[in-house]
Amino acid sequence: MMTSRLYIKLVTLVVTTFILGCSTSHEFSISDLTCESLQDPLGINTLHPRFSWKNNSNRQGASQTAYQILVADNIQKLNENEANLWNSRKIDSSASVLIDYGGKVLHSGQLLFWKVRIWDENGKESSWSKPAKTSIGLLDREDWIASYIGYPSEKRFYSSPQLRKTFSLEKVDKKGAYLLHVNSLGYHEVYMNGKKVSDDVLSPAVSQFDKRSLIVTYDVTPFLKAGNNDLVIWLGSGWYSEGLPGVVGDGPVVKAQMAYVHENTIETVLFTDASWKGRDSEYSHFNDWTWGYGGEIVTGSLEIRNRVFETPDELDWGSVLVTEIPEHQVRPQTAEPNRIRETIHAAKIERIDDNTLLVDMGTSLTGWFDITFPPLEKSQEIVMQYADHLTGEGKLPNQRQTDKYIASGSGTESFINKFNYRSFRYVKISNLKQPIQLTDIKGHLVHTDFEVASSFECSDDDMNRIHDMVAHTLRCVGLGGYLVDCSHLERLGYGGDGNASTPTAQTMFNLAPLYSNWLQAWEDVIREDGSMPHTAPNPFSAGGGPYWCGFIISASWNTYQHYGDQRILEKYYPVMQKWLGYVDRYTVDGLLKRWPNTEYRNWYLGDWATPEGVGNPDHIDERSVDLVNNCYISICFDQMKNIAGILGKTEDAKYYSEKRDQLNRIIHDTFFDGEQGLYATGSQIDMIFPMLAGATPEELREELTGTLIKRTNREYGGHLNTGLVGIPVMIEWAAVADQPDFIYSMLKKKTYPGYLYMLEQGATATWEHWNGERSRIHNCYNGVGQWFYQAIGGIRTIPGKQAYSEFLVDPQIPEGVNWAKTTQMTPYGKIVVNWELHNEKMTMEVEVPVGSTARLTLPKGTTAIHINNEVMPASNDTIRLISGKHFVEYIL
Repeated sequence: MMTSRLYIKLVTLVVTTFILGCSTSHEFSISDLTCESLQDPLGINTLHPRFSWKNNSNRQGASQTAYQILVADNIQKLNENEANLWNSRKIDSSASVLIDYGGKVLHSGQLLFWKVRIWDENGKESSWSKPAKTSIGLLDREDWIASYIGYPSEKRFYSSPQLRKTFSLEKVDKKGAYLLHVNSLGYHEVYMNGKKVSDDVLSPAVSQFDKRSLIVTYDVTPFLKAGNNDLVIWLGSGWYSEGLPGVVGDGPVVKAQMAYVHENTIETVLFTDASWKGRDSEYSHFNDWTWGYGGEIVTGSLEIRNRVFETPDELDWGSVLVTEIPEHQVRPQTAEPNRIRETIHAAKIERIDDNTLLVDMGTSLTGWFDITFPPLEKSQEIVMQYADHLTGEGKLPNQRQTDKYIASGSGTESFINKFNYRSFRYVKISNLKQPIQLTDIKGHLVHTDFEVASSFECSDDDMNRIHDMVAHTLRCVGLGGYLVDCSHLERLGYGGDGNASTPTAQTMFNLAPLYSNWLQAWEDVIREDGSMPHTAPNPFSAGGGPYWCGFIISASWNTYQHYGDQRILEKYYPVMQKWLGYVDRYTVDGLLKRWPNTEYRNWYLGDWATPEGVGNPDHIDERSVDLVNNCYISICFDQMKNIAGILGKTEDAKYYSEKRDQLNRIIHDTFFDGEQGLYATGSQIDMIFPMLAGATPEELREELTGTLIKRTNREYGGHLNTGLVGIPVMIEWAAVADQPDFIYSMLKKKTYPGYLYMLEQGATATWEHWNGERSRIHNCYNGVGQWFYQAIGGIRTIPGKQAYSEFLVDPQIPEGVNWAKTTQMTPYGKIVVNWELHNEKMTMEVEVPVGSTARLTLPKGTTAIHINNEVMPASNDTIRLISGKHFVEYIL
């Protein structure tokens, strides 16, 4: 009988020979150049940038064997003879993801241009890529001349001031670039000569203000002119609001400075100081929330509000106030900015009475409300209240979301948010005073400008609807450089919600920059004793448990797996160890037990938001809580073993492996009831988590799986009966255990509790609770999304193979699904897996990006396989597919 190794070699040889024999000559193209996973980023947060690109070829078997990178401080020098910062020469390597810069020492504020070319497997070189650019941010305290300034408002409400500086340039030298660095505590928008210099909104991303604030850098060269120039920085409080950590003073402040950068010269042009002028804008806010943003008030017509850009000298400008801000880290933002990503027009406008209208946007969204009114009376105050659903009586629940517009009585009367955002589907507009008609009503979906990275569609429209609802929800909660639980009631980056959704979110979207920003916040909130809160940023004592605190480990590991960023692991490994030291202090007889509440952390949950309320602080089963939390710690030990191995810390890897093995033995001995064949309470998560964590002996797994399925059908009516933690645990286990029908049968239930139940109730985003309590735009149950890609789509990672350099193609097809089309963008390029059942055949189109390898798993019952029309012997071994497009046919 043929050995597995010999068989794989034979199959690889046959497939490769066929491919190369049939291929024609096609050149490589190079695309998607990124620096620190961002396209043309200005103001990056490192002196040691990393470069990535994607190789494209429709030639099967194409591969990169070498590359050359050029870096210069002038685009005109970007050639082999003049590249003055780095000419890597030809480097023999297939690597194209996060390549370390290896040139001259860089410095803050420097502008760089770069390009790359590669050599293929035949030694043929490609054309040079198009040039890309980046710049180094202001990384040191000594880089700043500017002072923090604000405006001492006399308004009764909190103001959104405009700060102004006029300056003169003899000429605008476009050989270089004028870079404006803005470090605002609170949100900002920047206008040069009456024009907004960027389409970003609600900048910067969030941070823990007592530890860190962020810098955003703009290239304002296109907006400058010779002679007098006018710069306005418009501020809003945002997270920099009274009562939150690190907030001092009475309003938002900013420091900014602009420099002309050309080659090795950096010349400061202006900076914030006492010479600037300020005024209260027509925007302000009132505090209708116990903490945070409050509601926005807009006063006056659009024409009145535009005077600051059209005729600023006709306005009254006062003196600004130079403000002392406590020392903290001031560093460049590492995530994309927020942007308007979609505009949605109102689906329905219903008149409640002569003075009140109810607007239904037709879908849930997070972002801005935009409305133009017909003529209004002077000083007429229009009130807009928002909610993500209606009560059973058809009314808006009080979600503390209110804005106001105070009319001018002339000009274009319009309202649009600026320094706040809303999560809503319904808007009640009141105090209209007359039965007017409103038609120009829009909602602008705003989120961090991450890219959609995947697509999924199958023959079962119920599955498509669930998938699309999850994807839309993640867009609604991905704002500000992190993922929030809900974007209206709390706006907090809960680690539990994050852990539950990270594999799904990182599959559906390119979130490498967002996680870079969010993980930094987690480092900033750890306490000296290693204790972690449940959210980052951490404004108060939000609820959660170990699954929430351990985000720093699991999210770092998942980010490495998806994007290949080893620097993430290196940076946060000491933080992970510090937190596990805290875990050790509350470990009794080998098991983690409840730790105390603190001023910054509350509750001690296992699972959360289950149908029956298991995990609710008023209804806790201690057996389940302890089992769930210790299974999660076992997962953390396994992830730490892998991380330590990657970082070359052999002794640490051995230590965490032993810790996991010891804990798993204790978990099984403590929580398994041999007579009943159950773990702890026998709930779905209690049965599944020990199997996923590796605590269940191999000989018990089949029996436990059968018991799980029987109990689900008998006691839960075939429904999901788990919550925030249980959903991703169940989904990951089901993919590993090859149990697609178990998940599919539960997802098909249209009665409570379940995803189709939400959809049957009109949901367009997932809820916080299965019964719809509180938030209906929430990052709670979105962990199900990974199942569509890992199981039905069949695209799964291989342990130890980061960034999909190798991946499995193994569709797990539930009874009732006949075809699926799945794509996933990876750091190397796009994976495509399209399959279809035809009676006793299954056909599949597979596309493997250059730089990756697929491992094809044969479905159960396969009697023969054809790959690219070549007959292959059926086997239990995986078949290696090299880059390119492949047509696979299974005879079942």
